[in-house]
Amino acid sequence: MRKILSYTFATLNGFYKGPNEDISWNIHNTEENEFAEDSLQYGATLLFCRVTYEMMAGFWPTPAARSAMPAVAEGMNRADKIVFSRTLRAANWENTQIIGDNMLDTLKAMKQQPGQDMTLLGSGSILTQLAEHGLINEYQIMLNPVALGAGTPLFQGLQRRLDLRLSRTRTFKNGNILLCYQP
Repeated sequence: MRKILSYTFATLNGFYKGPNEDISWNIHNTEENEFAEDSLQYGATLLFCRVTYEMMAGFWPTPAARSAMPAVAEGMNRADKIVFSRTLRAANWENTQIIGDNMLDTLKAMKQQPGQDMTLLGSGSILTQLAEHGLINEYQIMLNPVALGAGTPLFQGLQRRLDLRLSRTRTFKNGNILLCYQP
């Protein structure tokens, strides 16, 4: 049985993006890049909403990404990708499939099939929907040592209580802390 993991970075006060979709506050350095490289070695299928997909597709296939983080760029580009969108008609980033309808039913069926685990990157609205339906097996939250005055909260619109158990942590030298939770 396949698992669905989510990976999201967040501020100390629980925002995963600031005003106007700003994520420039997310601190990355060599240590986080090595973590990303290691994570991509497992070959998980990457899941995105349209907005996150377009942001990622606009960066990872570029020469700038290959120059700055060659191993991460290679892993991102090589990975199978699924974007959930009712408006996106074409996906130019290699190994990408668009699913326009029945996201929950599709993911429930995919979880029952053999194959690679799936990792939802960012994509807050999808994260909330999957959390509502108990489809996430592990929540990985990279907590950044920053607080914002405004932004979009993680799990915005969640309608039910989500009880989680801390399964592991990792502290990074720049102050980031990876918090991993399971239902």
